[in-house]
Amino acid sequence: MGRSQVVPRGGSDEFGPSADDTGCTMLHVDMDAFYASVEVRRRPELRGKAVIVGGAGPRGVVSSASYEARTFGVRSAMPGGQAKRLCPHGIFLPPDFSAYTEASQAVMKIFHDVTPLVEPLSLDEAFLDVAGAVRLLGRPAEIAALIRRRVREEQRLVCSVGVAPTKFMAKLGSTRAKPDGLVVIPADRVLDYLHPLPVSALWGVGERSTESLHRLGLRTIGELAQAPLGMLRSAMGDAAATQLHELSWGRDPRPVVAEHVEKSIGAETTFDVDVSDLSVIRRTLLALANKVAGRLRRAGQAGRTISVKIRLADFRTLSRSRTVSLPTDVAQEIYAIAWALFEAARPGMRIRLLGVRVEGLAAADGAPRQLTLGERDHGWREAERAADAAAARFGSDVVRPASLLKHGFRVDGNGAPPPREEDPGPTRTPR
Repeated sequence: MGRSQVVPRGGSDEFGPSADDTGCTMLHVDMDAFYASVEVRRRPELRGKAVIVGGAGPRGVVSSASYEARTFGVRSAMPGGQAKRLCPHGIFLPPDFSAYTEASQAVMKIFHDVTPLVEPLSLDEAFLDVAGAVRLLGRPAEIAALIRRRVREEQRLVCSVGVAPTKFMAKLGSTRAKPDGLVVIPADRVLDYLHPLPVSALWGVGERSTESLHRLGLRTIGELAQAPLGMLRSAMGDAAATQLHELSWGRDPRPVVAEHVEKSIGAETTFDVDVSDLSVIRRTLLALANKVAGRLRRAGQAGRTISVKIRLADFRTLSRSRTVSLPTDVAQEIYAIAWALFEAARPGMRIRLLGVRVEGLAAADGAPRQLTLGERDHGWREAERAADAAAARFGSDVVRPASLLKHGFRVDGNGAPPPREEDPGPTRTPR
């Protein structure tokens, strides 16, 4: 069970918008049921219904669920089969990450209108430091209310906000505020808020760590805070023990870091049925290469290291990579290397999952590029950029490689059979 399930929900007068927010310049903004909300926004007839994004197919995984679906116990990361048993009348939709990315960019622009100190964590959440905006926009809770109002009025979406003196506490505040709420954790009430919570609410405490702490008799954060540091070190190791001890006292000195460096961009798909047909594998790698290349171009990035991920039917996972001399954002080049890596791996058994990732990213503008032997001055890169422009105007289905078109594959994240696409998204440097 994650933090979102162990932190109590709902605001109260002591932690409501009118609470003392002096010194509480850290905000954590979390969009509510983001993917599902974007789907409802463009399909108003779904409002009030149990909408589940993802989860289709026997190996599907839920990416997002509306609060109507959550009342039946459906949660993100839940297997699709379990979600269907809990909510048989739920409306299952394939994910459309292009739409979610566009909505995220619009929301992040609102955040940047408030403060330049915005640290996105994913498409649907970010930390903001509003210390420099207080004189112009009012106290932190008023700024949080302004953000919530603008997101609702301009984007027809809903978010929850935690206001606190540190990142960690702001994150816990937004969790408690859900759905569609605002929680303020006063600087002098941090321990009152924090210590009654279970240890699993701490960052870095998963199921195994929770079990280890329970064996020590530590069930609440307050009990962990009072535990001897030596006892924690014997169970958790030096680094984890020190981090948990600091967090248990509400100490989190990390600033909001506005610049993020994306380390890699990738995509992967889990097949509904394990496959060994090389033609299906080739088309899948081509579809994934197209998706990754499109994301690279939208991000203005190119990369030098191409890797493939191959998960076999027995759940063993193989990874292979190759680094080229010059960066690329061209799908055909990425695909050619991915297919060569797959052939070199020679997995020799049926495949459950395939993934393609590009690493070693740098700005694509002005990056040198070497033409392959026999290639024209204007080749695949120009063709793919033209396809990007057509897709932006007329939709992602307008231009696709012929081999994907005739077999029904889609490269826009909507998961046409046989593969069902998942989206690990870009990886970022840890903060």
